[in-house]
Amino acid sequence: MNDTVQNPLEATDTDAALAYAEERRDNIRRFVRTSPDYYIAQFDKIGESAKFTPTFNLMAGLFGPVWFGARGLWSWALPFLIIETLALVQMARGMFGDLAADAFARIASIEGTLDLRRQQLAAAIESGSDKVDVYRRTVESLEAAIGGIRDEAAALSEQGVTIALGGLALLIAAKAVQATVANWALEARFSEWLSNPEIRSGLPLSNIVSSAVFMALIAVAAMVHYSFPGRFSLLTEFPTDPDYRLFSIEWVEAFFAFCVANGEVLFDFITYCIRMVLDALELVFVSNPWIVIASLIVLLTWLTAGIRTAIWSAAFLSYMGLLGFWDKAMTTLALLGTAACLSILIGIPLGMFCARRPRFYSFIQPIMDFMQTMPAFVFMIPVIAFFGTGKPAAVVTTMIFGGTPVVRLTVLGLRGVPDSVREAAISFGANKWYLLTRVDLPLASPSIRAGINQTIMLSLAMVVVASLIGAKGLGEDVLEALQYANVGQGILAGFAILFCAMILDRIVQGQRK
Repeated sequence: MNDTVQNPLEATDTDAALAYAEERRDNIRRFVRTSPDYYIAQFDKIGESAKFTPTFNLMAGLFGPVWFGARGLWSWALPFLIIETLALVQMARGMFGDLAADAFARIASIEGTLDLRRQQLAAAIESGSDKVDVYRRTVESLEAAIGGIRDEAAALSEQGVTIALGGLALLIAAKAVQATVANWALEARFSEWLSNPEIRSGLPLSNIVSSAVFMALIAVAAMVHYSFPGRFSLLTEFPTDPDYRLFSIEWVEAFFAFCVANGEVLFDFITYCIRMVLDALELVFVSNPWIVIASLIVLLTWLTAGIRTAIWSAAFLSYMGLLGFWDKAMTTLALLGTAACLSILIGIPLGMFCARRPRFYSFIQPIMDFMQTMPAFVFMIPVIAFFGTGKPAAVVTTMIFGGTPVVRLTVLGLRGVPDSVREAAISFGANKWYLLTRVDLPLASPSIRAGINQTIMLSLAMVVVASLIGAKGLGEDVLEALQYANVGQGILAGFAILFCAMILDRIVQGQRK
């Protein structure tokens, strides 16, 4: 006998399987709350296959984005809203819109010029000027242009029915797609709801009303705007008053004037600290003989990244020296080193402080987002107001742009230390200092080194921008090449900046894979 044994997991008539099926049906009833028998049958059909299973939901097809929004499926509602709005706009433009409005506006503009040219032609004929032929050709060309635009306007006016039918076809296709995918998308949300009951379920009246009002507002505004362009100023121009902007400008200028007048001691102290570090690094990189600096850099690269990388570093340094970029490259390294050292000295302790204090980190996160996303040319304005122009201002600008990665990645690395390792160290009597220096920092060091690397790279990216406010170095050559369209000088100086970045990157990362 060859009896087949049924897999217990596939049995549907056991007590456990029946209890599970009944529990699933109860969960579906609590989740959908409307038409539960229909959704139970559809969800069972969808659950039988891991692939996409098309079904048909009439209500989703009729109400479209409103149904998806009311069900909380906004990731589906918004794309369908855009498609349906586009279709409705095309239908409204085709039936009610003036498709030839732009063409007639161009005709009106050309007719004004044509009248002037006709007057000039009549005056030239009357005076017997030798420019009669020129004016006549101009008038003929303008008349021909008007005739061509009139033909274009007539053709556009005849396309109204085609545009409306195209919008209707797009709307029907969107409705069909929504009706087909609605149950599948709702079943996926039901699976999420089973693991997280806080997800919105059901079809409450408030959700239906808010979703319908939102969708109708978007669709009607778009239809009116594109069907009747320029008729409603509220849809074309944001309602504002120029006095708002003038008042804001005055307030900002008064604030910065107050800071400059009352913070002179603080800004002078910051400038003095930056100048001390910068002068020390310039003494090391610029004043020492080139052979000493080159040997130290190659040796450091060999010790941290290996002999092959040291050979490449020697080649890069030779490139800078042979092309006459050595002094400016060392000035750039001094400027960059000042900004990077100060960013690291401030960023790593700040990251260590924020790693165990989520509230403080959530407070400074928007500040760091502002520092990274604000265009460099914008925050250069207050820097110049506080520090003037020159190298200290360039260092501050570079620190603002490049100082945040080391904070973020220090926090990420320290928070990624396994709690089990920390608990084991504490159980063996480790104090806070030992826990920090022997457990947390060693395990977080890859992330911290990545933050240091990113800070150095972003600081190098500011070399050219910093040259705008008086920073010397390779950025000055690139800026000069931009001003005078000197392609060769700009490319060669750009490669020198690239090689500086590669050398520093290999030194910081070392042999880390």
